[in-house]
Amino acid sequence: MLLVGRTRLLTFKTSSRQAQVVCHACRARALHDSRSAVDYTSKYADKLQRRAQKEGASLEELRARVKEQQKAQAKERLAAAALAKAHPAQASSSTPSSSPSKEKLPGASVRKDSSPVKPLSSILNLQRILETPHTSQQVSALWTTYHASRSGGTGRGFLCASIPVDIYTKLLPVAQTYPMFVVPVPRASDKEEEKGYEFYIMQWGMHDAPHPPSPEHFSFPPKPQSSTPGPSPNPRTATVLFTPLMEYKLRETFATPYLVLTFYTDLAHSHGVVLLRGEITPAVAKAASLPSANAIQHSGEFLLNQQDAQLLAIGVQKFYLWNDGEGNNERVELLRAFHERPDDFKWEELLKHAEIIA
Repeated sequence: MLLVGRTRLLTFKTSSRQAQVVCHACRARALHDSRSAVDYTSKYADKLQRRAQKEGASLEELRARVKEQQKAQAKERLAAAALAKAHPAQASSSTPSSSPSKEKLPGASVRKDSSPVKPLSSILNLQRILETPHTSQQVSALWTTYHASRSGGTGRGFLCASIPVDIYTKLLPVAQTYPMFVVPVPRASDKEEEKGYEFYIMQWGMHDAPHPPSPEHFSFPPKPQSSTPGPSPNPRTATVLFTPLMEYKLRETFATPYLVLTFYTDLAHSHGVVLLRGEITPAVAKAASLPSANAIQHSGEFLLNQQDAQLLAIGVQKFYLWNDGEGNNERVELLRAFHERPDDFKWEELLKHAEIIA
């Protein structure tokens, strides 16, 4: 019993000494910190005063601004951390590479509008196109060559075309009036006498008209704009999403589009051409959006083959480019009936034009 009591007493005394040592250490550190703070303030007082005079503010106002900047930076770091936690793949892909070879040219992908469309300057080197004169034919050739070199030189997963601006301006009002339609794609059937079809929802999206690019946009450092730019002479940019009808019914706004067409109008005013880009969704993107990656299996690397993607793109021309060609009146009436008179819309008539497209 005595041994136990002494042991406890010894332990208690040792703890008291440790507490005293810690207390003295805390006091010494606090005294050192306060002296350091005083020394820091006096050391940089002249610099702070000069900066405050340069910015036309007092020292208190300057300190307040610095604190606000620090708070804003802290909020940005927290937001970035939350984004990385919620969407790790997206956050990693948006992080700029430290490799010099992958750095983008100044102003290469800067958009002043709110368009979600990938900037044309991130696809084509607009700076070189503007530095030396290029005809619309030369721009079209560059556009075709670029997309043919994708996917290891096979061009798989992409469509491209060059559209004269006058043709695009005829198509655009129709798309704005009738922004949705259904396009059938022929499918193989077990019975030879019967033909199968897969229907795709076509959805148009209209975006701000981009301003014509100029060499000043790519200067480094960027030249400040003297005034707010006026209305763009270019027509509006447009996108078209193609989604299987069954997929759309099941998931609605969360449905994955199988094909996305983008009409780039950046060079419409300067070169008289609208550049069309089609992107077929990779199969891995569809699998990632499903609760289980093995829920649906797709053959190949993309959700659509090249032929089906071309048929859908041709459907845009057939139903939205109104002219005096054969069957044009029937296609116009189908598009109008789909929106204005749903009860009069006939699927049988639509299938006839699917054969013509195929």
